[in-house]
Amino acid sequence: MAEIEKQKDNNKDKEKVVTASVQIEQEGLPKAIVRRLVKDKLSQLSTDTDISLLRDSLVAFSESARIFIHYLSATANDICKESKRQTINAEDVFKALEEIEFPELIEPLRASLEVFREKNSKRKSASSKSAESNKKAKLKESVENGKGKMKEQEQPSDNENEDAQAGEEINEVEDSAEMKEQEQPSDNENEDAQAGEEINEVEDSADD
Repeated sequence: MAEIEKQKDNNKDKEKVVTASVQIEQEGLPKAIVRRLVKDKLSQLSTDTDISLLRDSLVAFSESARIFIHYLSATANDICKESKRQTINAEDVFKALEEIEFPELIEPLRASLEVFREKNSKRKSASSKSAESNKKAKLKESVENGKGKMKEQEQPSDNENEDAQAGEEINEVEDSAEMKEQEQPSDNENEDAQAGEEINEVEDSADD
């Protein structure tokens, strides 16, 4: 029984170590970025020879940077709460660097922050200009399309012109037929006129 309990305790310790390592990997900094930063700094310090990095040294660099960031962010958070604010700004970070006794990092941090803000403002201005140009192009296209549709509506199609001409010709034919009917008297009118003439002739002969 004692051996079984020892095995269980060992398994629990192993699980704790595994979970702790997983949490560290999740919270850790990107290894590629840490390797590049360390190599750049080492190349600046040693110009004569190239210094290589072992895997353990890279892990130590990334872990120390992670701990430093946690410590700095906690101190900046306390400063923000003392100021009765809910958002940490750059000044809180500068004050936190002074409190944790790293004042030599404030000036390079300010310089890099200014460079970042300039780049960010340029990107925003470029993106806003491109967005405005796209809007203007879309408006021009919509206006041109609207003008084209208006022209198409104003100009009648060939079929409409043919129908109008055919209607005019039919109206002319109908008008000419009505004019002929009005000019030529009907058969009944001709018969009545002939009968009237005969009656007049008979009356004239009777008077004689």
